[in-house]
Amino acid sequence: MQAKRTVAALAIAAAFAGGAVVTHYSGQPVYAAPAAPSSNSANAPVAAIVPRAALPDFAAIVQHYGPAVVNITVTGTRKTGFSGGEDDENPLSQFFRGMPGNQFRFGQPSEVPTQGQGSGFIVGADGIVLTNAHVVQGASEVTVKLTDRREFRAKVLGADPATDIAVLRIDAKNLPVAVLGDPARARVGDWVLAIGSPFGFENSVSAGIISAKGRSLPGDAYVPFIQTDVAVNPGNSGGPLFNLSGEVIGINSQIYSRSGGYQGVSFAIPINVALKVKDQIVATGGVKHARLGVAVQEVNQALADSFGLKQAAGALVAGVVPGSAAERAGIQPGDVITKYDGNAIGAASELSAAVGQANPGDKIKLEVLRKGDRREVTATLGTIQAEKSAKADEVTTGGGRLGLSVRPLTPEERKEANVQGGLLVEQAGGVAARAGVQAGDIVLMAGGKPVKSVDDLCAATAASGNVALLVQRGEARVFVPLKLG
Repeated sequence: MQAKRTVAALAIAAAFAGGAVVTHYSGQPVYAAPAAPSSNSANAPVAAIVPRAALPDFAAIVQHYGPAVVNITVTGTRKTGFSGGEDDENPLSQFFRGMPGNQFRFGQPSEVPTQGQGSGFIVGADGIVLTNAHVVQGASEVTVKLTDRREFRAKVLGADPATDIAVLRIDAKNLPVAVLGDPARARVGDWVLAIGSPFGFENSVSAGIISAKGRSLPGDAYVPFIQTDVAVNPGNSGGPLFNLSGEVIGINSQIYSRSGGYQGVSFAIPINVALKVKDQIVATGGVKHARLGVAVQEVNQALADSFGLKQAAGALVAGVVPGSAAERAGIQPGDVITKYDGNAIGAASELSAAVGQANPGDKIKLEVLRKGDRREVTATLGTIQAEKSAKADEVTTGGGRLGLSVRPLTPEERKEANVQGGLLVEQAGGVAARAGVQAGDIVLMAGGKPVKSVDDLCAATAASGNVALLVQRGEARVFVPLKLG
């Protein structure tokens, strides 16, 4: 529930032919007149006057825009008290660690309270707050604290793990609201400022520059991250990334680290991506992502040469999902997608991000290179809502909530796990979590019947009573008994 997702000041002075130029923080050059030559020596070299570069007024940004930033405290529970002879939180972990045979038995796990912290910011005067999905994941209670020390119980309107965005609402009026900017106008090298609660130190400020834009991270194909060197640590997640105009251009989300702490590289979700998710959640309570239905890979120089490309750019189609928008549009393995709605595709990740920001049903135009010939195809994007995930409260039992968020495995995941079907557990709570099921498990059977879809799991657990799930974790499998209703 804590943040898991991480300054340098730059002043450059360069002398030019008797004049001087310094880079101002606003990006506009400030020129200084050359010094007059000394009357005592007409041939003496001219000394350039280099004024001190003006620095960003971080204090003004914090003063005027900081009150819209909030501290988020979440409480939940964790399981403990396993009675299988080993101190472990998960009733299944002993089995999956070493398969101890007859010594394995299910105990009655107890739950102890846990607490975590994160950050967020107010985007609506009606109490709408944005933060990261991983900040509130598994939370039973969420508290939002303002800079004036007021505290409010928050309702989680919805969360989207695919983009790591969550939307909260608090019952308050006349709230300070963040001013939102345009990430597209941000430049690499621009100053940026973060406010959050690293390690629980509320309203902490750190600053740096934008290191890169449009970064793609493993498992986050939908988000073209803003990379910065702003210090971001556990507790900063969900907090805003400001530009020098005091506008929020991103949500601090992740760090790249080998130590678990900040090591100079942090990533923020562009605010335009977050707003699209927010609007869907506020309107419908959920999020639908568009789907093209292709597996793509990067084009290196060797592939570019073989496909007749002038440069190593584009997305090489390695596979097409049967029945997908891509198949209906006639896209084939071996095609190189070079443009998306007229915009050049430089890397395969750019295609994934573009599709992720579109809406299901959108018609898009793709420029495709096939065997040296360029052609334009039109595709109507599908949706991955039904295939990618199901809300936890959609998988119910006759007596209430089962507590699983699941999705069918992709062909690659089925191959890696060596299974024919099954559902991948994305989140676990309620009855299933208490029995020991956790995120990453694969549910293969329920009630003695194979599980290939969410409907299969719902049908198998529809009646109250006892039902056993066959769960795979790694290479091990075990039946997990659930008491429903």
